Amino acid sequence: MSVNKVILLGHVGNDPEMRYPDKDRAVAYLSLATNEVRGSTRTEVTEWHYLVFGGQNASLVERYVRKGTQLYVEGYLRSREYEDRMKITRRRTEIIVEKFEILGRRS
Repeated sequence: MSVNKVILLGHVGNDPEMRYPDKDRAVAYLSLATNEVRGSTRTEVTEWHYLVFGGQNASLVERYVRKGTQLYVEGYLRSREYEDRMKITRRRTEIIVEKFEILGRRS
């Protein structure tokens, strides 16, 4: 047995980037920042996560989510390789979002 489950609560770092691989299918990409306090010095460390929303979720994200929005997300990890503009092979781990909830906006 194995489990691939991610639960995050954080703030959106950029407005959604929309793509339309098919005429009737939207995909939204955005980054999410989570913070944790580490060590005896109480240093706050920010971790950035790359989120992918598909279908109806992508349409909702496009309409309602902006930079600074607080999101709760559930999904699973997926790693992929791609070639950047300089022809360098890159590897990125993304969270494919299955459920999400908009919790508010940063003031």
